[in-house]
Amino acid sequence: MRIGHGYDVHRMISDRKLIIGGVCIPFSKGLEGHSDADVLLHAISDALLGAAALGDIGEHFPDSDDKYKGISSIEILKTVGDILNKSGFSIVNIDSTVIAQAPKLSPYIDEMRKNIAEALSLDAFCVSVKATTEEHLGFTGTGDGIAAHAVCIIE
Repeated sequence: MRIGHGYDVHRMISDRKLIIGGVCIPFSKGLEGHSDADVLLHAISDALLGAAALGDIGEHFPDSDDKYKGISSIEILKTVGDILNKSGFSIVNIDSTVIAQAPKLSPYIDEMRKNIAEALSLDAFCVSVKATTEEHLGFTGTGDGIAAHAVCIIE
């Protein structure tokens, strides 16, 4: 068994959709990034790649390559799953936390879990997504950005 950890953060900006866990969430701001900036799926992708010692998403999907501009992070996650499978690994479980003062994410958690599980051909029982605030502290607490942590076990 191998354990991986992933972390990602993106700045909040106006005039952009907010996509977290493959869910488009109604909100006045979105996340800045080269792809769709799905902070949760990026953290999960990095955790999976890290557990397998196969680099990170910046290595596999560089933001200097225009073919990845605007790419859906669900597609990134599917590709990461394929990379792991081709390398002989299987995913045991994923546990993740999104850190955002706003919006409230609890209404979207089940759909996020479903999206992640489907992208990786897992049972949703193997995927945990949680959300928390930082009580108005730091860049996430002031609403300047959203962060996510993910850990996984692969074998």
